[in-house]
Amino acid sequence: MSGSASLRLLACQIDVPPMTRAEERDAHLSRTTRLVSDALSERPADLVVLPELSSIDYSRPAFDALDALAEPLEGPSFQAWARVAQMHDAHIVFGFARQAGPDRFISMGVAAPDGTCLGAYDKLHLCQYGASMEKEYFTRGDHVLTFEVNGLTCAPIVCYDIRIPELSRSLTLKHGADIILHSGAYYRDESFATWHDFITARALENQVYLLSLNRAGTHFGGSAFCRPWMDGTRPKHLFDPHKEDLRWFDVTRTEIAEAREGYTFLKDRLPDYDALPRD
Repeated sequence: MSGSASLRLLACQIDVPPMTRAEERDAHLSRTTRLVSDALSERPADLVVLPELSSIDYSRPAFDALDALAEPLEGPSFQAWARVAQMHDAHIVFGFARQAGPDRFISMGVAAPDGTCLGAYDKLHLCQYGASMEKEYFTRGDHVLTFEVNGLTCAPIVCYDIRIPELSRSLTLKHGADIILHSGAYYRDESFATWHDFITARALENQVYLLSLNRAGTHFGGSAFCRPWMDGTRPKHLFDPHKEDLRWFDVTRTEIAEAREGYTFLKDRLPDYDALPRD
């Protein structure tokens, strides 16, 4: 594992207003792309990440209006963020409702610094409890996505995906993820209190960086950034509980290597737990 790879990450806890029309979505995209572009002009970053469905409101009225708000892979959201990616020589991961034939997906698209689309990750596990109603409107995804930034492997996942440990484990062990980009729309319902417990466990057990990015707002907020090792003197980084909050973080292969050398969780795994006999 080379220790030289590094990147600077800009994580954007942004507000998303109510909307039911494409014109409202596009006005929101215009505001947020200006916000992020201005931030990058002041302090560049190699990788920019936005929340789940960052292009549209997470609500039943918005989902009822998906005929107007959903879009193809390289639709208005991609076009808007691709311009920012090119202007600032950055990779940008953004959330949108993807239309593909009759199916709609909760997707994270990736715009490359040259303005091309590196693909999309479609949410694998749809949430249907608390304030969530995803199975009524969306189709679950069928693939993972990874991409490289400065030699580091990045893997987007979405909200409820974090509560299924096999996914993060597979991204780490099978796909070589160095940083898991976990974008969410965490409403302050009965499941909100346990969210940070899951992200802490996923980061420490896999010894990877993990950004868990919520949207801003009265009922949202509280994003967090986890490192490959955290303790009483190195806690997770917490965003504002409610307000818009843009933060920069440095990610290095060296810190991952040091965590795995000092705490040998991954090395000490047995080859096959299913093969162990029952006493």
